[in-house]
Amino acid sequence: MTFMNRAALAALVAVSLAVPAAAQQSSITQADIQRLQDNVFLAERDINQIANRDSARVSQMRIELDDLRDEVIYLKVKLRKERSLARAEYADVRDRIEDLRSRARGDSGRLSSAPAAPAPVTSAAAPPPPAPARTQTSASGGEVPTGTELDVRLQNSLNSGTAQVEDRFEATTLVDLNVNGRVLIPAGSVMRGVVTAVEPGTRTNRTSKMTVSFDQVTVNGRAYPMRGTVTQAIEGSGIRGEVPRAGAGAAVGGILGGIFGGAKGAVLGVLIGGGGTLAATEGKEVDLPQGTVLRVRVDAPLQINSGR
Repeated sequence: MTFMNRAALAALVAVSLAVPAAAQQSSITQADIQRLQDNVFLAERDINQIANRDSARVSQMRIELDDLRDEVIYLKVKLRKERSLARAEYADVRDRIEDLRSRARGDSGRLSSAPAAPAPVTSAAAPPPPAPARTQTSASGGEVPTGTELDVRLQNSLNSGTAQVEDRFEATTLVDLNVNGRVLIPAGSVMRGVVTAVEPGTRTNRTSKMTVSFDQVTVNGRAYPMRGTVTQAIEGSGIRGEVPRAGAGAAVGGILGGIFGGAKGAVLGVLIGGGGTLAATEGKEVDLPQGTVLRVRVDAPLQINSGR
């Protein structure tokens, strides 16, 4: 084999080795990350289903889930910034989420499939015990449909100049959310939010941006995973004098619409785009003071159990 042939063969081998490595880096997409987020949502639902059976084990699972949720956000930010992500890094998080779900479902399956205690001997005329039917009814509170909107008040201030990705914050619901005549989310329920992206203003980038979403709501002391996107932001002082005159039972959403004419982003100098991204319009930072009212759209069906 001549020197030129050997060089050509070496180059061909190098290219063949490099292509799979590059493909491995570039094959992960934002759609894959979204699937991880969906699986985290499902994992929390699985854990909630065994919450009243083994509190110590459930607490440990929830700690694991919080860590996994943070890692998914890290992967999302890394992919957005570096435009590539190692498949091994993605697969590790994916497999750990699946392992957590399997353990939660396994616990549920073992408990539900355990042999029932022998039924007491009763006379033929005695009616069957109605307890299982009552339990099923009390545990099925209802479902908040996709697209439902809630008005919540920020308990923390948010500013694109100081906020960091993965920062957590809280907001409380302003009015009862009724579905089919039943209050599923009472006023004062706490919703947990997270900063998923932030671009502070600089001399070269005068359009600061911040993306926030909501991933949990606590109803009567019980936490439920959710997916919520901000669609409007209203200055807190704008409704301070209007709500009392409208009456405590009035829908705050209707009040806000009357005051601001349905404007998207009534906070001065803030516009809201797709995916809950808030952008400053005056070369300043996106600033949401404590007390700002956010309208949140539910992006996935939210099951609320009325039983405790």
